[in-house]
Amino acid sequence: MCRSIKTLRPPVTPEATEDDVRAAALQYVRKISGFRAPAAHNRAVFDEAVDAVAEATARLLDGLVVRGAKRAGPTDGK
Repeated sequence: MCRSIKTLRPPVTPEATEDDVRAAALQYVRKISGFRAPAAHNRAVFDEAVDAVAEATARLLDGLVVRGAKRAGPTDGK
């Protein structure tokens, strides 16, 4: 696949930033579409795809449970 997409889940990347997620989404859409920079008539759909992939990636990372890693959860009131 795209070798420039790095692993964003903990503990490999302890705190993936929004920029990290966006960069990975952009690389994915570039690879799938075959365009490094889309023509003007494809820009809107290209940008929408990057947004959708970034949102899905953020949801995935937020939902992953990594064995042996502490997961942030609700406070217990103590």
